[in-house]
Amino acid sequence: MADESFKEFVLDQLRALPDVRAKAMFGAYGLYQNEHFFAILDEGRLFFKTDAGSQADYVARGMEPFSYESKGRTLTMSYYEVPPDVMENPAELVEWARRAIQAAAAKQKKSTRRKA
Repeated sequence: MADESFKEFVLDQLRALPDVRAKAMFGAYGLYQNEHFFAILDEGRLFFKTDAGSQADYVARGMEPFSYESKGRTLTMSYYEVPPDVMENPAELVEWARRAIQAAAAKQKKSTRRKA
């Protein structure tokens, strides 16, 4: 099962953000603010949702995307691992989380428009 102490650490670091919750999923956790799925906690690592603008910051710092195996293939998602120094600085982590929430909200708006 996912690491409870890491989950509690991350939630504590993000305490300045209202309405953040963790939801168990596939042996990991998803982080949500309201209805926006903006982060993945998996195997002691935190991944934030990225968009075209924010992804470059993660890549420039050598961070990798979240990936998983399915039907013999490795798939990646638009969630990138948060740099360790950002994880240790609550104020900076909250700023990176806000960008991830904005990316998740924008993605959700695009999906909603397509369904309409």
